[in-house]
Parts: sequence; structure tokens; C-alpha cells
Amino acid sequence: MRRHNGPDARFGARLAITSAATAVAAVPFSLALVLVESQWAPLHRIDQGAAERLHHHVLGHPSWLGVLDFFTHIVWDPVTMRLLVAAVVVWLLRRRALRLAAWAACTAITGGLVGLLAKNAVERARPHLPDPVAHAPGFSFPSGHAMTATTSCAVLLLVLLPVIPKAWRPLAWAIAVVSVIGVGFTRVALGVHWVSDVVGGWLLGIVVVTATAFAFEAWRSDIGRPRTTAAEGLEPEIATAEPEPPAGAVTERSPQDGRRSR
Repeated sequence: MRRHNGPDARFGARLAITSAATAVAAVPFSLALVLVESQWAPLHRIDQGAAERLHHHVLGHPSWLGVLDFFTHIVWDPVTMRLLVAAVVVWLLRRRALRLAAWAACTAITGGLVGLLAKNAVERARPHLPDPVAHAPGFSFPSGHAMTATTSCAVLLLVLLPVIPKAWRPLAWAIAVVSVIGVGFTRVALGVHWVSDVVGGWLLGIVVVTATAFAFEAWRSDIGRPRTTAAEGLEPEIATAEPEPPAGAVTERSPQDGRRSR
């Protein structure tokens, strides 16, 4: 009974509830954002102008096309990003950080499902430009590449920061930021997404990561661990020999540290 009612059970329930709530909330959010985009003339002009200018620049510099294709279809492709997250999940399982592995996997899967649900709910057409240089299947909003890059880079950072030397952490943040912004640039420059598609992907990715991270923080609070910041990573204890307590651990108050496990 303790195992089924302890912090692990509450963590699992919170993770499931926040994932479901994020998926449900993503559809009206996406619909509202697209309605604003389609009716507000200034934003429509930004979308159209950015797409046409970047497309014209790519047409005038054919060498750019190969570079953009390489980054968008190989380096920042959703499959590449998900494989990186999968590798981290396997590493966490080997480290016996089971809850953090569950968080990483759930965040990546939820992000993919939310993006697919939003795309099919909105059914926004992709840009139609003269002399297209690239094509992409499916609907346009939100950008799956942008959303996957956001969720994947956030997962990788929040998991791996504690094991990265402090001197190298700014570089890790820089790589993540460049990847998230860069994938958005490539999608617009190739003419397969509007700027608002990319922004929508970023926003939904942030929503998913934030929701599941709150669930993980709630579990940490249940077992008496302090709250963390993005600069510390989601579980700083991952750098230690025993990053997580055994399953079914029960916590109780103590005068010295407020809580302890037994």
C-alpha cells in the first residue's frame, strides 16, 4: 500500500495528468493563435514578407540550399533530436534514475503527440511560393521541427547540465539556443513554414516542458529534495552515485532537514 500511495505513485499521476492537460490545452491555444494570425493584417504581412525575402535570397544563392537542407533534414531533423533524447533515456536507466528517465521520455512523446494533434486540428496550409526550393508533407502550424527542437534541447539541457563542467555550460546553452533558433530559420528560408508556424512550435514546446517539469518538481518536493533552477538542471543528484531514492521510499519530517527518507 505504501508503494501505491507514496511519492512515486503521486509523481506518476501528476505526470499523466499534466501531460493530458497540456495536450487538451494545446488545441484551443493553437486555434486561437491561428485565428489571430489569419485576421490580423500586420502579422500576416510579417509572415508573407519574411517568407518572400528569405525565399528570394535562397534562389539567388543556390549554395545555401545544400547547407539549409543538411541542417534541417539531418542535424536538426526531428528523428535526430528524438534519437538523442532516446540515448539519454537509456543512459538514465543505466544510472537507475528511473523517474528522470520517465520524465524525459514522457516529455518527448507528449511533445510529438501535441504537435500532431495541433496540426490536424488547425489544418493550416503551407506557404505556396513561386519556384519552390523544398517541399514538406502535412499541415503547417505548428512547425514540428521547431517544436521538437525546443522540447528535445530542453530535455537534454535539464538532464545533462549537472554532469557538464560549469566552464562548459554556457557552450551547452549556446548550442541549444542556436539549434532552436536555427531550425526555425531553415524552415522559413526553405519556404515550408511561416514565421508564425515556427513561433507556435516554440511556444507549444515550452508549454510541454514546463508542465512536465512541474510534475517532476512536485515529486522532488514530496521526497524532501530542494527545488532547482534551470541553471542547475532538473535533478542535480544525477552526478552522484545514487541519483534517486529506491522505489516506494516514504518520507517523514525531521527537526534537522524538515524531511528524511526511511
